[in-house]
Amino acid sequence: MEIPVVRNVLEANEKLAAVVRERVKGILTLNLISSPGAGKTSLLERTLTDLAGEFRMAVIEGDLQTDNDARRVAATGCQAVQIDTDGGCHLDSNLVLKAMDHLDMNGLDILFIENVGNLVCPTEFDLGEDGKVGILSVTEGDDKPEKYPLLFNLAKVMLLNKVDLLPYVQFDVERASQFARRLNRDLPIIHVSATKNEGLDEWYAWLRAAVQRKKETGAI
Repeated sequence: MEIPVVRNVLEANEKLAAVVRERVKGILTLNLISSPGAGKTSLLERTLTDLAGEFRMAVIEGDLQTDNDARRVAATGCQAVQIDTDGGCHLDSNLVLKAMDHLDMNGLDILFIENVGNLVCPTEFDLGEDGKVGILSVTEGDDKPEKYPLLFNLAKVMLLNKVDLLPYVQFDVERASQFARRLNRDLPIIHVSATKNEGLDEWYAWLRAAVQRKKETGAI
């Protein structure tokens, strides 16, 4: 009896994801997914600050508890809404829709959804996004793409974060990249460090191109 229940949950989420897509037409919507501590929020803070004069952006923040990350994001001057999952391991489309009711969507160029730190459950739930952004830190194992394949198979781009720490950790960049591209042959992999301003121009170029494609074709 459990299988139909799981199917019904996912089917219900898919229906609401379609509603999200209708509401974000013309707005690049990205679902940021990583392990806890991979640097999603720091990277997001830097992105929002650096591109503030170029794009109108908003953030939906998902976290198990506390609004710490939402406060950090809001301090950049960007619209931010916190979703407290109260221990839940992922966001779903229903939660995203409710959060959107608290945002001024008019004129937005980019909506970032920072998912709960987890490589499994968040990947399985479609939030109506244009694409998933997989963020992997060099402080994690270089076998993460092999161990958690779904995210890297579905991601539109992979950000390898904290590359400034490579001299101090045992992380094989080539091995991690090979694992990821076995799953997703054309996956763009961008090496970044939010704290040391490394690789951010390439990440911003990817965002600019994605915004343009969304406006021109409705997809990325």
